[in-house]
Amino acid sequence: MANIAVTLKQHDATASIATIRDHQIVMDRPEEKCGNNLGPMGGEAMLASLGGCFMSNLRAAIAAREDAAVDEIELKITATLAEHPQRFSAIHMRITAEADSAKLQKLVTTAERACITANTLRRAVELSVSVG
Repeated sequence: MANIAVTLKQHDATASIATIRDHQIVMDRPEEKCGNNLGPMGGEAMLASLGGCFMSNLRAAIAAREDAAVDEIELKITATLAEHPQRFSAIHMRITAEADSAKLQKLVTTAERACITANTLRRAVELSVSVG
């Protein structure tokens, strides 16, 4: 079984640096949450990771089909916060693109099934995806 590893180290009083292969991301809290706003919060980074995973799989699905002309892809993620404990209770991804809507829907379904992050989160939170 394959493993994926990420390392985080303290950067300053409130921030950390995540190292992922040869890449680094500074993560922090906004000033209103007593941080220095040097980067996104962990929850924001998690949503970006979901989007990155999904977009990567969507682009792969598009590339695998010669008849799939898709341009100007935009993926917007909104998450609903719940309390006690504080967490995301729902996450919704909305995909828009210049494409035939029926073909885009099929490609989105393919990407959704292949996305490791979506498959993981779906077990913990209400996760929905829509086109348009």
